[in-house]
Formats: sequence, C-alpha cells, structure tokens
Amino acid sequence: MPERRDHVPVRTIMATIGLVLATVIGLYLVVLLARIEALLIVAAFFAVILNPPVAFLENRLHIRRGISAALVFLIGLGLVAGMLYAFIRPLIDQTRHFADRFPTYVKDARAGKGTIGHLVKRYDLDDWVKRNQAKLRKSVSKSSGKAVDVARSVARGLAAMITVLVLAFLMVLYGPGLLEGGLGMLSPPTRDRVKPVAIDCARAMTGYVFGNVLISIIAGVITYVSLAILGVPFKGVLALWVGFADLIPLVGATLGAIPTIGVAFIHSTPAGIAMIIVYVVYQQFENHVLQVAIMSKTVQINQLAVLVSVLIGVELAGLLGALLAIPAAGVIQVIARDIYDHRRGRFKAEPTIGEDKIPASQVASS
Repeated sequence: MPERRDHVPVRTIMATIGLVLATVIGLYLVVLLARIEALLIVAAFFAVILNPPVAFLENRLHIRRGISAALVFLIGLGLVAGMLYAFIRPLIDQTRHFADRFPTYVKDARAGKGTIGHLVKRYDLDDWVKRNQAKLRKSVSKSSGKAVDVARSVARGLAAMITVLVLAFLMVLYGPGLLEGGLGMLSPPTRDRVKPVAIDCARAMTGYVFGNVLISIIAGVITYVSLAILGVPFKGVLALWVGFADLIPLVGATLGAIPTIGVAFIHSTPAGIAMIIVYVVYQQFENHVLQVAIMSKTVQINQLAVLVSVLIGVELAGLLGALLAIPAAGVIQVIARDIYDHRRGRFKAEPTIGEDKIPASQVASS
C-alpha cells in the first residue's frame, strides 16, 4: 500500500520564503546602516544622561521643556568648551614660546650647552642629522600627506558630533512623548512590567555616568593639588588630562598617570617619585573606597563582566565603545535580572499537588 504524503499548502511555502527573504533583507539593512545605528545609539545614551536635569528644570522650576533642553545643552557645551580652552591654551602658549626660543636652543645645542646640547654632543646627534637629511625630508613629506588624512578624520568626527548633538536634543525634546505612546500600545500587564524596567535601565546609565564623572573630578583635583605642592608646571593641563582619562574604564587611571609622572620627573626626580606614591595610594583609595561608596548607589556589575564589556566596546567602537560599554552592560544586567525574576517567581494559574501535578480543585472535589 503506497505511503500517504501530506501536501504542504502553497500559502505556507510562500510565507516561509517571505520570512526568509525578510530576515535576509533586515540583516543586510542592519549591516548597511551600521554607522547611522551607532549615531542613534550614542545620541540615545546622551539623551538618557541629559534627561534628568531637563526634567528637573521642567518639573521643579516650571520651565517649558524646549527651553529646559536648550539651557541644559548650552550649559553642557559651555563646560566642554571651557575644558578644551583650559587644555589647549597652555599648549599653544608653550608651543609659541618654544618657537620663539628655537634659534637659541639650536645655537646652544651646536655649542654643546644646556641639557640638549650635552645630549647632542654626547651622542653625535648633529652628525647623525647631517647623514640622514634625505631620509628626514622624505619622512616630513610623508607626514604632510598623513596630516591631510588626519584633517579629514577630524572633519568627519566633527560632523558626527554635530549629528549626535542634534539627535540627542530631539530625543530629549520628544522622547518622553514617544515613549508614552509606545507604552500605551502595550497591554496593561506588559506595560506595568516594561515601565519599571525602563526606569531601572535609565537609572543604571545615569547613575554610572554621574558616579564616574564624580570620581574623575576627584582624581583631577588630587592631581592638581599634588602638582601645585611639588611646584610642577602645567598642573592645570595635567589635572584635566587625568580627569578625562579616568573616565576610561580599567586603563584610564594608568593613561592619566603616565604623562603626569613623566612631567614630574622632568621637573625633578623627587617630584616624580612623589607623584608615583600619590597615584599608588590614590588608586587603592579609589578602588576600595570611592568605587564601593559611589557605584554601590547605582549599578553592581561583576568585574569579569566589566572587562568583557569593555573589550567588546573597544573592538566595536574604539574609545567611545569603552566609555559606553559598562552602562550598556548595566542595562543588559537589569533586563536579564527582570527576566530571571519573572520566570522564577511566575505563579501557576492553579496550584497543583504531588509529583503528578494534579490540580488542587480536583483533589478537593474528590
């Protein structure tokens, strides 16, 4: 007797093919629009961070949301511009001073005077420069071409930054209304579950960022005070550098300390040794006191998860990815914890009894 075969409807076949094609097209669009997606993610991150001060101005001071958002963004841009000015201005002044003194430095070097002259005389650098003039000119010509590439990269970075700021401003302005509309489309049980999770995610991001900024400010202040006591020059620039570098997870403190210690050693050997001691003591204080006291109020993340998230962030988006990695890990942790708690604490529609899972109503009736 021939085996009977059930025929699959043509509609089911076409629906399956359509789903496969839609999945392929969706993945292709995700890869194709990766840069735009990255800009949207970064803009959303800044929008979440800037929303609390905007909400404070709107709710406490009763200022319209548009004006509140504009004030917060203007204040933020002013602070960033002030930091850049304080960081770049001393470098420009010192470069100008070096350019004015350059003929004197060359004259002293040729005469074997001063530290540079002593090094030139000891290692015959003058003769080495004469022998390698052609190679040096070739290197300079190559570096000029690289300078054009650097300028293009800076221009692209500025364009991306402006795009992120505009997107973040619009998200801060219209985001709450869009979120309320999206939550309104959900069923009441789902909405009641999603809303607190979203609030916890926002708190995890803002709490980590503000806590990290506070720790960076403390690191910068300690650096400034220490350098001022030791009489090391460029204390303002170095303090800003340490504060900015300390924002980077895991390696930021080391990146900030290395040039600071180097400048201290150039000033004097005791100053360099003193700065090494300062940073060793401060690192212990930051890791065991500040991190525990400040981050315990925000989000707790396992150290292994921190390392893995930072490595993934660096691989995907470089320095910016490293900065966003830990807040993103905090958000993932909040969502995973909610899913775990929901599944573990989910109640049955009707209690059961015994290994056979007999409904309690049937046991009571018997």
